[in-house]
Amino acid sequence: MLTRIFAVCTSVVALALAACGGRSGSTVALPNLGPDITIQANMPKDSIGEELGSQGLYTVNSGLWKATLSGFTQVLRSQALGFPPGTKLTIRNLSKTTTHTLDVVKVITKAPADFPSSVKLSIPAKGSGKLEAGYASGPIKPGGSVTVTLVNAGVYLSGCAYHYKDGMRDVLVVATHATPGPQAT
Repeated sequence: MLTRIFAVCTSVVALALAACGGRSGSTVALPNLGPDITIQANMPKDSIGEELGSQGLYTVNSGLWKATLSGFTQVLRSQALGFPPGTKLTIRNLSKTTTHTLDVVKVITKAPADFPSSVKLSIPAKGSGKLEAGYASGPIKPGGSVTVTLVNAGVYLSGCAYHYKDGMRDVLVVATHATPGPQAT
């Protein structure tokens, strides 16, 4: 029995190390090893990762938001995000090759998330580091990050200025007790 437990622990550590390769600070979900052992590593608190859905984050069709979300996460796959006001949020580019941005497309009060089909988003940074209408992170190079303060409650539709037309769009809810939404599958 002790040998089996050691073998499982060794496998878990090996999987964790292999899965972490190349993604500093990003999320790794390990397989469910039975009803008593489930392991999942998350982005650091108050951080989100961004990457093209086609590079590994995939997309989620959100029934709540009536929208397809892709490219932004706090766990392993694309998801709607949520944080309380006052959070200093770090946006980390998980890509090894592609520059991204996080721009506020528009601010809404409730679902649905009607993303405009075409919109002109800013490449240069705007908004003095405060998330609000018109905020733009500026280019976030591969492996780089920026920090933004979530000042006002609201529902922020966001997207990448470079990849909005490719579907890199998300919902960021800023509200007391807000938390990230379910993962895409």
